[in-house]
Amino acid sequence: WYVLSVVEGLLAIRFALKLLQANPGALFTEIIYNLSSIFILPFVAVFQNMRVDSSVFEWTTLLAMLVYWLIAVAIVKLFIMSKSV
Repeated sequence: WYVLSVVEGLLAIRFALKLLQANPGALFTEIIYNLSSIFILPFVAVFQNMRVDSSVFEWTTLLAMLVYWLIAVAIVKLFIMSKSV
């Protein structure tokens, strides 16, 4: 759950920064974008991002958050099932 929390946190911050038009040149923003980019890479071509002025609603990030959560739940359930045997 810890790994999931870190990944979900990174992706949530990325989503908020894009939505709130954060300056991509700021060091914090750049670090978050660089760290989180590897996690959204498999989902980049699934949806197009919605743009309003310079705000970006990143469907890709939301999809990545959902998929990683589902994977984590499946892994935890596998561990729980293997303990009961």
